[in-house]
Formats: sequence, structure tokens, C-alpha cells
Amino acid sequence: MTLLEAIESRHSVRSYTGKPLDGATISALQQQIDRCNANGRLHIQLVTNEPQASPCRMARYGKFSGVTNYIVMAGQRSEDLDERVGYYGEHLVLEAQMMGLNTCWVGLTYSKIPGAFNLAEGEKVVAVISIGYGSTAGTTHKIKKAGDVSNVTADSPEWFVNGVKAALLAPTAVNQQKFRFTLEPSGKVAATARFSLVGYTHVDLGIVKYHFEAASGHKISNYSL
Repeated sequence: MTLLEAIESRHSVRSYTGKPLDGATISALQQQIDRCNANGRLHIQLVTNEPQASPCRMARYGKFSGVTNYIVMAGQRSEDLDERVGYYGEHLVLEAQMMGLNTCWVGLTYSKIPGAFNLAEGEKVVAVISIGYGSTAGTTHKIKKAGDVSNVTADSPEWFVNGVKAALLAPTAVNQQKFRFTLEPSGKVAATARFSLVGYTHVDLGIVKYHFEAASGHKISNYSL
């Protein structure tokens, strides 16, 4: 599976079989997490075989079952922490998809399980990502049109159109899609988050930036892997 195929096939999954992750898979995930921590200045942690995570402690919204593994998206408090969490977290989500795993972002409320992970002084958990073998592959959701989230036109370059289409396939909090891409006359792309009562728009912005870059081949963020 390619990265673009992963973007197209990934759906949020909240029900898991409970099948454990094998050593090779855990090692591959940890390598990607180490890269994200180093480049993203984050403290991402993989928690495996944690039976207390299932079924309801992951979140107080939606319905989760069979969750025994999750990724803790944490880092030092800063103005851009949420966006970095979104960008690097989505990299991990798509890497997991290419490994044959399923995932779901959990960004509203969740219960911390004592001893499952550690935070240094000044750090916070922004979100968690459930990960494992899904009972299903998930389902598609209604998404906005390209014109709703960008200034795309019939004359827009193909790379910009592709980037916006990929961004529309990205997961966002309660599927709100509160973002906008603007192709400026200079050829530069501006990506912005819109206000939402739900919040998490800057996490979403990091996620959609990753999708846009992957599909368009154009760098619009300051992040690297």
C-alpha cells in the first residue's frame, strides 16, 4: 500500500478484535514514533496490551470496544503544540494503515490510566490514537466539496486540486472540517483553521497539512520527517 492509497482507504475504527500486536509491528511503530519525537519535539508514547483501555475509558463520546493499544500524543506546552501533534500523529496513523492496522483519533475526553505512560514537567496530552486490528475497516463519512474549503477553480493547478482532495479525506474532530487552503498569486499556499465551538481545529490543521503535502508534493508546513 502506498501513502496515497492509505489516505484513500483509512477510516476511523472504534471496534477492535483484541488481537495483540506482534514484536515486529511494535518495533516498526516505535521507529516511526522515535522519528516523530525527534523531528516534532514531541513525547509520543505507544501503550500496548493495556486491558484497562477497553471498552469505555478511551473516551466519553462514541463507543469503543476491544481497545488494548493506543498512542499518546503529548509534548511540552506551546502555541504550536496542537498543530505538531496533528501533523506527526497523522503520519503515524497512515504508517499504521500501511501496516494493515486500524486507528481512531480521540481528541475530546478520555480517562488516564495510572502508570500507562509518563509526562515530564510542562507536558500535556493533546489526544490519543487507538490502534490495532479493527473488527471492520470503518466506513466513509460525508465530506465537504473542494470549493467549501479552498479557493480552487477550474484553472487551479493539478497539484493544488490533488492536495485539497486529500485534505478532505483527513479525519477532523467530529468531522467538522474547519480548515481552508488558499492558493495565492505568488504560488504559495496558505492553510488556516476556522473557529469551532468543538475546538481541536489546530490539531485538525496539522492533520490536513500532512494530507495536502503527501498528495500535492508541495511543502506548506515547517515540519519534516
